[in-house]
Amino acid sequence: MLSVRLLGASRPALQPRAAQIPAAETAVEASRLEARVEEKDGYWVLNEKFRAGINPQEKAKLEKEPMKLLMERGIDELAAMSMDEVEASKLTKDDIDMRLKWLGFFHRRKHQYGRFMVRLKLPNGVTTSAQTRYLAGVVAGYGSEGCADVTTRQNWQIRGVTLQDAPAILAGLEEVGLNSLQSGMDNVRNPVGNPLAGIDPHEIVDTRAYTNLLSQFITANGKGNPSVTNLPRKWNVCVVGSHDLYEHPHINDLAYVPAVKDGRFGFNLLVGGFFSAKRCAEAVPLDAWVAGDDVILACRAVLEAYRDLGSRGNRQKTRMMWLIDELGVEGFRAEVEKRMPAGELLRAAEEDMVDKSWVRREYLGVHPQKQKGLNFVGLHVPVGRLQADDMFELARLADTYGTGELRLTVEQNIILPNVKDSDLDSLLQERLLKERLSPFPGSLMRTLVACTGSQFCGQAIIETKARALKVTEELEKRVTVTRPVRMHWTGCPNSCGQVQIADIGFMGCMTRDEKGKVCEGVDVYLGGRIGSNSHLGDLIRKGVPCKDLVPLVEEILVEHLGAIRKKQDEEDEMEEGEE
Repeated sequence: MLSVRLLGASRPALQPRAAQIPAAETAVEASRLEARVEEKDGYWVLNEKFRAGINPQEKAKLEKEPMKLLMERGIDELAAMSMDEVEASKLTKDDIDMRLKWLGFFHRRKHQYGRFMVRLKLPNGVTTSAQTRYLAGVVAGYGSEGCADVTTRQNWQIRGVTLQDAPAILAGLEEVGLNSLQSGMDNVRNPVGNPLAGIDPHEIVDTRAYTNLLSQFITANGKGNPSVTNLPRKWNVCVVGSHDLYEHPHINDLAYVPAVKDGRFGFNLLVGGFFSAKRCAEAVPLDAWVAGDDVILACRAVLEAYRDLGSRGNRQKTRMMWLIDELGVEGFRAEVEKRMPAGELLRAAEEDMVDKSWVRREYLGVHPQKQKGLNFVGLHVPVGRLQADDMFELARLADTYGTGELRLTVEQNIILPNVKDSDLDSLLQERLLKERLSPFPGSLMRTLVACTGSQFCGQAIIETKARALKVTEELEKRVTVTRPVRMHWTGCPNSCGQVQIADIGFMGCMTRDEKGKVCEGVDVYLGGRIGSNSHLGDLIRKGVPCKDLVPLVEEILVEHLGAIRKKQDEEDEMEEGEE
């Protein structure tokens, strides 16, 4: 029998919040606070003075401005070329593939040459039946090459797209009120909010207005905003609206946490949370409060401080937390304050409005809304993967049983809101819910998250989605869990699957089996937590062959997470029956 007690005790570079705040602020020379970028011809570019030692991506941005693909319609020229012509026109190896990410188009060069994934902006995860139907139509047009994923940032990714179709797709997105702008590389990702915003009986604040404003600012209402498109690295933002912390504020570069100060509603700010291949860190308090009306002003000030001062060297040390470490929290705060109107940034409210003792609620299944007689129904999307037919059906269900609205969650699931009491029985009998998107999935399946994996992603080391489903199905045959257990899979150290916040996390790697043969494996993490008592999990076992995972995870579930083996459970029931 495998024993969890034999697992290694080595730890990755995971840092709890208390450990991240410098004990003393570091003295920073005035020259270090000189802005490294400048505006030139409508775009923000790296000043010549600071170009020594920059990374290849920064060099590529200097050679050709990525936003010109949108703002000067360079995409039309590219789309008119064959892939051979596109390849011949490249300035460098990754030139065009990299710049297209500013439009949200990701070439799947390694596994689907000539095909692209398109990542959308979908603030707060709120979408409509019309938008879903349009995306389903795009996916359907690519046959077996097309599919869609719900991501861990509450948005859609559609797959199988060709570059030649890019102008038409961008126009179609605009017609239905969507865009894919600035969703990759050194840009701001989709603004995350409470998936139950406006319908949650216990919400603190409706986050939809704030996340929509953030998205409108970031993309200049879908027209492109060059003032925030030349960041040192990617950047995440969320607005907290729930005691449940569905928004995962501790892993965002900027998180707005509701707080009242001097009788006014606003937000305390957390900064610097991130995952990367070499380091993961939880967000730290900035000791700052902004009024609800000043959310955009604060976002712009933080982004400009990061844009102006962030390192452009080693890509593994360019996320915003590295800048906070260098300047100290107070030093970084001072730079943000300089960029606020009138140069003023109030200190944080003493307490935020999140109930620290709150037990996170389940949103899958049927739940009453704050609106009398209406319900939201949480649907489980197995590892976030959908086909065109699924999406067409979701759009139909949203129109038939709701108000034409759907909500995406960071756990890769979908919520159908505004269902009348009288319609619940009919909805629950729908074939899609019976066969594909169950409101009542298995106890381990319901919290399963998996990144794209090697099926489509060139950076992934292992296949994740199908394997995650297979392993979880087998575990559900073996054990009964007595509490929610979140299992996350990620195909590489970039941790798009967010394994560090899972109860059990699996990070892809190559390893060797018992015969010394190279095979796909995982590093195993344990003990991640979300909510007010958040904690990044510990690496407990390295290089476990995927084929050996089921008995190991069964042991972890039983020894650490209170699971009961089903054989033992059946024996206990028999003994009770005999009495």
